[in-house]
Amino acid sequence: MIHTELIQPIDALLKRHAAAAPSRVAFRDERREATYADLILRTGRLAGSLQALGIETGERALIYMDNCVEVVEAYLALPRAGLVAVCANPGSAAAEIEHILSDSQARIVFTDQDHLSVVRALAPPDDVRIVVVDGDADDVLQFEDLAKATDVPPARDSLSLDDVSFMLYTSGTTGRPKGVYLTQRGCLWIAAACWAPILGLCADDYILSPLPLFHSYALVMSVTGVLAVGATERIMRKFSPDQVIGYLESEDITFLPGVPTMFNYLLQAAGDRGLTPKALRMCISAGAIMPAALNEKFESAFHIPLLDGYGITETSTMVTMNWPTGTRKMGSCGLPLPGSTVRLIDPATGEDAAPGAEGEIWVQGPHVAPGYHQLSEATAAAFAGGWYHTGDLAQRDEDGFLTISGRIKELIIRGGENIYPAEVEAALMLHDSVADAAVVSRPHEALGEVPVAFIVPAGDGLDIDALKAHCATRLAAVKVPSEYVVIDAIPRTGSGKVLRFKLQERLEG
Repeated sequence: MIHTELIQPIDALLKRHAAAAPSRVAFRDERREATYADLILRTGRLAGSLQALGIETGERALIYMDNCVEVVEAYLALPRAGLVAVCANPGSAAAEIEHILSDSQARIVFTDQDHLSVVRALAPPDDVRIVVVDGDADDVLQFEDLAKATDVPPARDSLSLDDVSFMLYTSGTTGRPKGVYLTQRGCLWIAAACWAPILGLCADDYILSPLPLFHSYALVMSVTGVLAVGATERIMRKFSPDQVIGYLESEDITFLPGVPTMFNYLLQAAGDRGLTPKALRMCISAGAIMPAALNEKFESAFHIPLLDGYGITETSTMVTMNWPTGTRKMGSCGLPLPGSTVRLIDPATGEDAAPGAEGEIWVQGPHVAPGYHQLSEATAAAFAGGWYHTGDLAQRDEDGFLTISGRIKELIIRGGENIYPAEVEAALMLHDSVADAAVVSRPHEALGEVPVAFIVPAGDGLDIDALKAHCATRLAAVKVPSEYVVIDAIPRTGSGKVLRFKLQERLEG
């Protein structure tokens, strides 16, 4: 069941595919493509160039640029040089990048022309080297020069599968982002236990990836997952529903990963004209909760399986997955991955929750992160007893399927009754006039807290009274939002998680 042959160091996987299919395209974008023969050569030379610059084993290097083939090459070359690849959201505010630079103590930054000015302003010139893609500045290193250099030492290729190779920062939905350590074994375990055996990902697949490459889902799916099986991938610079449809209808794309909001926008963009992909066999969703209504609408409209899974950065992304065969339960995030152990713990008692009862998800397995960067207390608390305590709440049915109900910290308590935003959001999304929705709390003098719904209308207008009546037929009275706020877009992370603190700030403002 678990494809353990996929769990090998990056250099070993590169050598395998370069020998078996040297001319096969590994990654392409709108500008260029790299075959597996190109990839092993360029990542080796890039690693050697970094070593020649005096960057030592174990030091950190920041990748801060838009999606492109060079992001993948940096992700793979840095561990080959014995370094830790840190990736930041190219849409981050300068203050966020300043925090990541300071916290990670990165010695080198890979960036592009669009982000060079931010890096110049924030990176101490005496401590940090800058490498730019497609830039022409004289005071920085050129990515192409490093990737083509021949008079450099060979790549160290010294990191073991269990050494820290990547460090990704949590999305910061509730506080300052933390650096999460990830290993090659943890990332490749997801390919070996999920992508290959459950979804059938293989060398014959052609993946279209609109995922932001700074995110753990993209690292484990769109970078190490593709590398593990030796597939081909087209990388999109940014998600565009019309562009996705164009690629699906003009190229032999077989596999489309995304987050729920992306599939929602694809539905809206396709509209009545529908979607006629050339070769698409499967779509997968992770990163945020997939409402059952969205799943059903997508499959009914496009007749393509859309399989939902649950994961988190600290578990190298995936914990559970729905299977394309056998029983499927819409609204559920599926079954635990083979080789992974999942417990639901009652927060009140610390005991395992009974079937059907709610509990916090605890995870144990080879894909669980070693901990956080320079945060020993947070690591000890989150990974206590050899289990990662996710902070996410779920229920498990009699067949073992998990359904996410929300996060402990997002719980709204109205007059002593528990309300989980995810449940209310799922009900809102069932209404045809709602394109997107998010629920947060507002303090209430008598009840403690009440739920407030932020709504992105699907059409030109929104009938609030009709939406209230709709909610009243699907939710207990205590869970029906007390207020409805129309908004142009729900603020989300790259993985699709709601940035609830930004909505709270809007209410307070």
